Amino acid sequence: MPYKLPRSVLVVIHTAQLDVLLIERADHPGFWQSVTGSLLVGESCRQTALREVGEETGIDAARYRLEDWRVQNRFEIFRRWGSRYAPGTTHNVERVFGLTLPERLPVVLAPREHVRYQWLPWDEAARTVFSWSNADALFLLPIIAKEQSVTAGRGT
Repeated sequence: MPYKLPRSVLVVIHTAQLDVLLIERADHPGFWQSVTGSLLVGESCRQTALREVGEETGIDAARYRLEDWRVQNRFEIFRRWGSRYAPGTTHNVERVFGLTLPERLPVVLAPREHVRYQWLPWDEAARTVFSWSNADALFLLPIIAKEQSVTAGRGT
């Protein structure tokens, strides 16, 4: 099995009311997160975001507003997942996206990856996720949503 690239995406899936979709990892019960996934060779961050949303939730992200938040996080790879990367790889760079849905949609989970999902208000979701980068992204959500609303109001 080839090693994973140390480049990934985090996709915050939310409604206009700022309800956020969280999914629980199958390999670590109690680890709630937004959609995440590593880039494949030759794949852009946007392509990865579209693919991972489909794989992990069954939602066709191309039908909705997928925004690159232009936020990158660099973090140390958890030891438990270190063997998935080439020897000597210690850090990952993650690009953050937001996917705005018109309402809470039903989700079809990939059972090997996730076992449950829940929709939570953004602030509760931020307190529920296990990773700091996911929490930081969720704390940005109301700020970004407000900026998008202002921009849309200007017709730009």
